[in-house]
Amino acid sequence: MKIALMDSGIGLLAATAAVRRLRPDADLILSLDPDGMPWGPRTPEDLTGRALAVAEAAAAHRPEALIVGCNTATVHALPALRARFEPGLPVIGTVPAIKPAAAGGGRVAIWATPATTGSPYQRGLIEEFAVGTPVTEVPCHGLAEAVEHADETAITAAVAAAAALTPADVTTVVLGCTHYELVAERIRAAVQRPGSPHLVLHGSAGAVAAQALRRIGARPDPGAPAAGTLTVLLSGREGALPAAAAAYEEGRLLRTAAPAR
Repeated sequence: MKIALMDSGIGLLAATAAVRRLRPDADLILSLDPDGMPWGPRTPEDLTGRALAVAEAAAAHRPEALIVGCNTATVHALPALRARFEPGLPVIGTVPAIKPAAAGGGRVAIWATPATTGSPYQRGLIEEFAVGTPVTEVPCHGLAEAVEHADETAITAAVAAAAALTPADVTTVVLGCTHYELVAERIRAAVQRPGSPHLVLHGSAGAVAAQALRRIGARPDPGAPAAGTLTVLLSGREGALPAAAAAYEEGRLLRTAAPAR
């Protein structure tokens, strides 16, 4: 089994680790774009072009599925990616987990990048899946960039700033950027109020990994031999995971994978 994941940077680590835990025997191809990152400030057309190039590099390794491990790329490039690769190569996007968050009841906060916060895309998801649920959109200035570079000081400051914008009665936080899942417990600690119920966090990594397996007709098998290999592509060139990946549990998990044969 071979599964590819793509993103501009290490935001794909959460979904990659989720795939690795479900199928330790899967060969993984990670296609990043250090030459073009960050994707967020790019125009939709430019971002789509970068995403297609990164996907082409991954597709050359003939994976059975391609996960777009980035919310921004999913918003802007998913239609073009599916038009280019499906049905031969299933393409799985990453959507903020607003539906399950709203189903849990209580007040919901959606932490997302400033570009995504208030966007028609996110507002559409709220209108479709969170009718009747009090929802606060929280722009997280600089958090994705801080996580990307494992800048501890910047992460602490960005999390604190976003927590200050989060209403005190929030019971659930949607992590609307894949980078945020790498610092989920720090977000929980910043938002959790003393005496309040345990804060619920909703990321997308687990659901995306499970959907990728479903699309290729495979079942989870966490007990499979940990024989899966890892191939890293950096703007199309074979390389290694960025050093910042080692700052996170998800990145350290992947270091146990063998290099591609």
